[in-house]
Formats: sequence, C-alpha cells, structure tokens
Amino acid sequence: MANYDAIVVGAGFGGLALAIRLQSAGKKTLLIEKRDKPGGRAYVYEQDGYKFDAGPTVITDPAALEELWALSGRKLSEYVTLMPVDPFYRLMWEDGSILDYSDDQKKMDAQISDFAPADVDGYRRFLAYSQDLYHEGYEKLGAVPFLHFRQMIMAAPQLVRLQSYRSVYSKVASFISDDKLRQAFSFHSLLVGGNPFTASAIYALIHALERKGGVWFAKGGTGALVDGMVRLFEDMGGETILGTSVSKFLTDGDRIRGVEAGGKTYMSDSVASNADIVHNYERLLGETAHGSAVADRMKRYSYSMSLFVIYFGLKGGPEDLKHHVVLFGNRYRELISEIFSGPDLPEDFSLYLHCPTVSDDSLAPEGCSAYYVLSPVPHLGNAAIDWETAGPIYRDKILAYLEKQCIPNLSERLVTSRIFTPSDFQTELNSHLGSAFSVEPRLTQSAWFRPHNQDSKFKNLFFVGAGTHPGAGIPGVVASAKATASIMLQDEPA
Repeated sequence: MANYDAIVVGAGFGGLALAIRLQSAGKKTLLIEKRDKPGGRAYVYEQDGYKFDAGPTVITDPAALEELWALSGRKLSEYVTLMPVDPFYRLMWEDGSILDYSDDQKKMDAQISDFAPADVDGYRRFLAYSQDLYHEGYEKLGAVPFLHFRQMIMAAPQLVRLQSYRSVYSKVASFISDDKLRQAFSFHSLLVGGNPFTASAIYALIHALERKGGVWFAKGGTGALVDGMVRLFEDMGGETILGTSVSKFLTDGDRIRGVEAGGKTYMSDSVASNADIVHNYERLLGETAHGSAVADRMKRYSYSMSLFVIYFGLKGGPEDLKHHVVLFGNRYRELISEIFSGPDLPEDFSLYLHCPTVSDDSLAPEGCSAYYVLSPVPHLGNAAIDWETAGPIYRDKILAYLEKQCIPNLSERLVTSRIFTPSDFQTELNSHLGSAFSVEPRLTQSAWFRPHNQDSKFKNLFFVGAGTHPGAGIPGVVASAKATASIMLQDEPA
C-alpha cells in the first residue's frame, strides 16, 4: 500500500497538466491511466505504418503550455517542437467558395471583401469584441475556480456588458451580414462542444485566442506533446501507472483517503480526477449517498454533441490541402439543431478534416499521407443509433463526399482506415452519453454554474478537465488544471 501526497486519475491533457503542477510544487504525485497509453482523448493509433492522432489536433495558447515547463525551470522547446500552422484553417463551401483564415489582417480583409465588402469593417469590430471577451473571460477568469456564487456576482457586470447572455451566432451576426462569413466566425464554439446558436457569446473569445497566440502543431503529432508532458512529469519524480482502471474512491467519513485501482490500494489525502464528471460520481463514488445524489444531478445537465471520426491513410501526398480544413454543407442552422437534438442521424454533414502530413510527413510511410475526418453527430441520449451497423455505412458516405469535394481518387488510394463512434466515446473514455466534450458550454452551464473543481462534501476531492470550469479544448483543460491546482495547493481547502 503506497502513500502519495496527491493522486490524479486520468492522463488526459487536464490530468497531465495538473500532475505537472502538483509535482512542480513538491507534491509526490501518482498519475493513474485506464488505457495503455497516456493522452485520454489525445490517444495515438498506429496502423499499417501510419500514425493517427485521435484528437485534439488544434493547439492554441502555447504560452499556457510553456508555463507548465517554467514551473520547474525547464523549457517546452527542450521536450516538444511546436510548428506554426498557416493558414489556421481553410474553410470550404460546396459552391466552391474558400476562405483561408489566418492572422494576416490584410489577407483576411481582402478575402472578406470578396464575400461582402461591407463586412470588412464588421469583421474588424467583431475581432475587437472577441479580444475584449478574451481579456475578461479567459485572461481574468479562465483559471479562477468558481467555488462560490459571489464570484459569479462579481464577474456579472462585465459578462452583461459583453452581452454573454446572447449566443455566439447572434453576436457574430450583429457585426457581419454575409451568411458564409457568419458561419466562418461562429463555428469555433463547436471546437469545445458548443452549439453556436445556444452557446454563450463568451465563447467567441476563441477567435481572439487564435489570433493572439496562433495555431500550432506538435512535430510528431499531438501525441508528441502528450509524451513531452509525461516525460516532464516523470523527470521531476512523478510516477505514472498505465493500463490500470480506478474502480472507486476510498472514503472515510467526509474525506477521501485514496483510490482502488487494478486490485490495489493507493493512499493519499488529496485526490483529483480527470475522468468524465458523471463517471466520477456514479461509478467511483457510487457507493456513497452523496455520489449517487450528485450523479443524478449531473445527468440533468445538457451535454455536448458527440463525434464520428474516421482515421485513414492514403497512397500519395496531401496535394493542395491545408493542414486544417473545414467543409461546410448546404445547411448550417438546421443541421446543427439536429446534431444537438437528434432524434436521428442527419442525412447531410459538415466536416473537419485534419491533414497532418501537410506539416509533418513522418506520420505516414514514404510517399503516403495520413488524415482524420470528424463529423459532429448527436450523442447517444439524443439519438439511439446502433453504431456497429451504422458506422461503416456512415464512413463510406463521408469518404465518398471527401473524394467528390477535395481528395480526388480517394477510394483508389485508400490503404487503411478505422472509425471511432459515440459508442466508443462511451466505452473507451467513460463519457456520459458518448458526449465528446462533456457538459455543453451554455451560459447557464458555465463558470459557477458548471460542475465545480472541488467537491462540496469531500473537500479533498478535486476535478479537472472538460467537465469542470472553464471547459473543453486544450487551453480550457490546461486552465482547469491551473484553477484546480490553486485550490489543492492551499494550506487549507476552500
């Protein structure tokens, strides 16, 4: 029976960032991961000579990552090579329209003018608004643990001033008139599981976040960033256990005294979990009345959509593709409504295509290229789809669409493929309803209204990751680690 100063359950980005912070502060920390590799949603698949990042693939705010290394006097660049991606995204529509979204203002102005000359000024005003949101919502509040309602009251005046009660799309539409440009500057909330038509306008800060810090890719894939974080943690003396599932939190009165994992007991007076928020309460605390009650309450939240992902390798290079490609279908509002409410799988789709060999050809055999494409789909609670049957059909439909729209002769060049469905999110990642991003980012489910970073009863039990404040995405879960660590490292729990 080993004793630790802290135990972190789950080696996703949030768990890794938290473990690094705790170990940097001199806490003897144990990191326990269910799967055979670290990374959580940033798992890596290797198949037929191809390397596929499971996701996420869009790295923003590198300063937040650099801060993790600086805590121990080290440098990110000594462990990971980040490569700038330009343009950030290529946005494509079925009528042939293209927008290469980047941080080059002149190029952006010229492209926007081609869509709608009057929207050039509107875009600049939207960018200024997004920068204001970034300052108030991310820089000031992103790493603040909202444990008390008074903190929400204190933040309220600025949130009201910025009209955070409006949706991302409605705020974008207040600045921009062209329909395609409204899509181009409102889709970002989907990257953190938010419906642009219901997500708080505060999430429009993602635009400024990208413009300020850039969009990056880790040489060797996102998995190389995960590996770098693990090496940093272990270089400082942290201990990692892989392939071991935590079965329950051990309780003693109103304290957590450790975890049971793989038939063994690991003791600590401070436990944090990067696991799915419902899983934490329903499974790991389910034997307690508190755990059962909170699990029931957590299930009443609205959860983000899920994703259907295809990883595939082709003969030949990526040709004229960009690193990140977003393909908009003919419908936007109606399609998104069906994605978030079901009850069926929509007939059409909008897609995100990741083409990493544009930047790094080491991820595929010589003369070949690796990809993944994802389609937002309803979670299992909104559409009870038999993905074992529907998955292969949906895969073929999407690949045929890509062949028509942007990858000529895809079917002839296809070497290997695999899929990841909402059912896999549920079984592999313990994700409630197969949601890809946990609790949906609405105003009434943000900040204090979101599941807290510290449990209300067991004061030495903490949470990190997409399901707690501030939310999903690499910057979000890294910020959640900072917020959670700030509580854990206090002399007395809040």
